[in-house]
Amino acid sequence: MDLKELVQKNRTYRRFYEEVGIPDSDLRDMIDLARLSASGSNKQALKYFLVTSPEGKSRVFDNIHWAAYLKDWAGPGEGERPSSYIIMVLDRSIAGQCYWDHGIAAQSILLGATEKGYGGCMFASFNASRLSAALEIPAEYQMLMVIALGKPKEVVVIEAVKDAASTEYYRDEAGIHHVPKRSLEELIVKTI
Repeated sequence: MDLKELVQKNRTYRRFYEEVGIPDSDLRDMIDLARLSASGSNKQALKYFLVTSPEGKSRVFDNIHWAAYLKDWAGPGEGERPSSYIIMVLDRSIAGQCYWDHGIAAQSILLGATEKGYGGCMFASFNASRLSAALEIPAEYQMLMVIALGKPKEVVVIEAVKDAASTEYYRDEAGIHHVPKRSLEELIVKTI
């Protein structure tokens, strides 16, 4: 699969075949992609907690907030929850901030997941203090992001923005998740 195809398949998935686990070797491969990615000043201050146990997954699930635009949906039900989570943290003993490193690393992780047939969802909306306590994450690590991973159990389609004022994603009656995208022509302001 070429890069454009990989990026197009790398959608935000919120429902998974929960019973399909992700081998530790695949999770490690994803983290290795993040490790090899660019890092501001080459500080490499990002670190990761892998959450695969039923107890750990339950603790994470209880502390994240799902899909703000899907107002009548509290998140995936039993059997559709992620099979693994990656908690991305900043090691404050290495750097006081990470600039955009966590976005680069997350994209690398999710492209790696997509290439292996998995999907994921990045979360910045979570209760950091409760989740840190629930997972016993030491204070020197600042939680930056939660990445939910699993085998996707939903169809996500890209479509053109119909109303320039709205780029909100939505689900139709069949449960298909629609993601409106602005056109390339709208994004390129000017060639100089």
